[in-house]
Amino acid sequence: MIPKDPVMLLGFVNMKLRDFYKDLDELCIQLETDRKELEERLAGIDYHYDRERNQFV
Repeated sequence: MIPKDPVMLLGFVNMKLRDFYKDLDELCIQLETDRKELEERLAGIDYHYDRERNQFV
């Protein structure tokens, strides 16, 4: 289950990216979540995906 709270979501997603997934697309496929929606939710707290770091910064 993906956290609803944006700050909790940030920690959850970055941990998953660091430990389990090579990129955001793979994470979204495996968690069956919409990438655009995920990015919009995290942009709401001023975090954006950095492909080189493979995390939201």
